[in-house]
Amino acid sequence: MSSRDQILAAVKQHQPEASVLPSLEGLSGNMPGTLEAYRKVLEGLGGSLFEIKDESEIPALLAEHYPHLQRIIRVGDEQRAWINEDPHLLEDVDMAVVPGQWGVAENGAIWLTEAEIPVRVLPFICQHLAIVLPAGRLLPTMHEAYEKIGAPQTGFGVFIAGPSKTADIEQSLVLGAHGAKSLVVFITAG
Repeated sequence: MSSRDQILAAVKQHQPEASVLPSLEGLSGNMPGTLEAYRKVLEGLGGSLFEIKDESEIPALLAEHYPHLQRIIRVGDEQRAWINEDPHLLEDVDMAVVPGQWGVAENGAIWLTEAEIPVRVLPFICQHLAIVLPAGRLLPTMHEAYEKIGAPQTGFGVFIAGPSKTADIEQSLVLGAHGAKSLVVFITAG
């Protein structure tokens, strides 16, 4: 066993016990958890939203709105050979389509975990990111989202809201500076 493996094994062996998140009862605001409230915030962040009946509509929408895409990876597709690839080999992914667990109307964020995304780097290394979320999974605020998430069930989870962006001291905004250049959310009827 290499020294790296020994260190990682020791860290894994000495993890603290998982604990339940504190109750946030009474801290929720008055933000509605509606599709329109979510859309307004998401589009304000530079993202886009499509309402679809089911996921079979996604390829046609991608072809129409992103005609230049060469390599598209859809989490959940039958072809899953990319999961075992070296994550560095995913650098040429033009679009990653991943499932989300919970959407938050107040900030446009969507909760993703490694249960849905077997390669953690995928939503960050792709040029464009698409997240599929059932309409019934929209929540008004982060307080409700934390209540739904509860105690951590996986080793990795992240809220993603809009395409990445950064601004310099002169207030010049750059989208896609350190992650996906665009974010599209597909809201399914289910």
